[in-house]
Amino acid sequence: MAQRLDGLSERAAQGVAAAARALDAGRPDEAIGQLAPALAAHPMHPEVLRMHAGALGQHGRHGEALELMRRALALRPDDPAYHNTFGTLLGQAGDYDGAVAALRRACELQPDLAIGWYNLGVMLTRCVRNEEAADALQRSVAIEPGHMEARALLADMLRMRGRVAEAAAEYRRVLAEQPWSGMAWWGLADLKTSRMDESDIAAMHAALRDPRGNDDDRIAIGFALAKAMDDQGRYDESLQALARANALARRRQRWNAPGYSTAIDMLAAAFSPPPAPAPDAALGHEVIFIVGLPRSGSTLTEQILASHSQVEGSGELPDLPQVLAEESRRRGQPFPRWVAAMLPADWERLGRRYLERTAHWRKERPRFTDKLPSNWLYADAIRAMLPGARIVGCRRDPLETCLSCYRQRLDNNEYSRDFGDLASFWRDCDRSLRRLAACYPDAVLLHDHEALLADPESQVRSLLDFCGLAFEAGCLRFHENAREVRSPSATQVREPLRASTVHSTRYGALLDPLRQALGLPLWHG
Repeated sequence: MAQRLDGLSERAAQGVAAAARALDAGRPDEAIGQLAPALAAHPMHPEVLRMHAGALGQHGRHGEALELMRRALALRPDDPAYHNTFGTLLGQAGDYDGAVAALRRACELQPDLAIGWYNLGVMLTRCVRNEEAADALQRSVAIEPGHMEARALLADMLRMRGRVAEAAAEYRRVLAEQPWSGMAWWGLADLKTSRMDESDIAAMHAALRDPRGNDDDRIAIGFALAKAMDDQGRYDESLQALARANALARRRQRWNAPGYSTAIDMLAAAFSPPPAPAPDAALGHEVIFIVGLPRSGSTLTEQILASHSQVEGSGELPDLPQVLAEESRRRGQPFPRWVAAMLPADWERLGRRYLERTAHWRKERPRFTDKLPSNWLYADAIRAMLPGARIVGCRRDPLETCLSCYRQRLDNNEYSRDFGDLASFWRDCDRSLRRLAACYPDAVLLHDHEALLADPESQVRSLLDFCGLAFEAGCLRFHENAREVRSPSATQVREPLRASTVHSTRYGALLDPLRQALGLPLWHG
């Protein structure tokens, strides 16, 4: 760090060092405040640029952050820490391909950079390249055995594979060494196979007060504490813990609900009327997109389909947004501004690019699922790029969906921090799904979670028929499928269907603010 501060005044250097500590603690506002003297005196110093970029990135101002970081990299192109920061910022902005490339460069420049290998593991996990991710995380732990975040993420991967007892044991080992580790506490809570006891609750309260933890730890512990309180029927305390955790996360970034709703309207307008699609009507018949809000039953839907002999369940793939981002960069315009200029051949080019990127998932079975929930945003583009694809829009009771989102630690889903934002986002998604089903009735199916619970066989048959798949009884025994599941519902989809998944009634009138935001009747007991 000291060498990177060369050329700064003593006051500015102290401010940069303090900003770095604030960023490590997840406090971007404090970091910018500490940077003020350096920004005034040395605005183009590479380390000042790097710290400023990191603060803007934590605030969600990705374009500005990346522009500053590119300037810093131009000044110090061979510094591994700069490539590490650049990769992290690219990942925050959703450019996972670019993030992986930048982080690999950081690790090439400094092979013993434990944080670089850890961040590379995180990004590879988001790309659903789990074997490569495990290798990177193990490199990080080999370099720095005390890297608890890497160890906790490796435990997450055990959970994904259904090795729940091993995952729980590893989370406990992490907590024995670092009791303030938010990732470990949340990982333990998210197993959903056993309840935490009073000693765990006391330990989490102590961890929240531990000065060695950062805001990321406190947010994750807050969600874990809420889960423990819920398990014990202490619903008021559970909601209080959630409110504190979500408020802490919301201090960094606030969701612009009106702006998002306007963007959804503009997106629909860009595809009205639908553009002429790729000329090959069968292009994309290999893929089944599963979309909707998180916690709406999408993982269960994928597990049912992945229990079919013809379907590979691939999880939440980043490839569709990446293909559209590539086109945005090529045209120098953000999506969907370039939609009107697209010809059928252009859409076909994008469709074939997507199929090229996802070829890995068709090595064993001819068809595959893409379960990235937010792909509902791009469903019109899917229809143009991949006319043969099927899109399953998952819908669940709005109160249950929103409560579940509020209770779940969801990365980069800032709409879930507040009841009003949640309700607005649910409405945006729901009206979009209904529009899509009306516009493309042969390609978009609205799949109702409650209907599935009420009549599993009928609904599974309808789902398979829509996807052009013959009925197989194994799809009704989805819980016997030992495939790797990469979502918060990993343990739940290994259990038989429950008659009901209603959770909101336990909270009674405590959820009236959420009911009111959704326009639902208030609690009457």
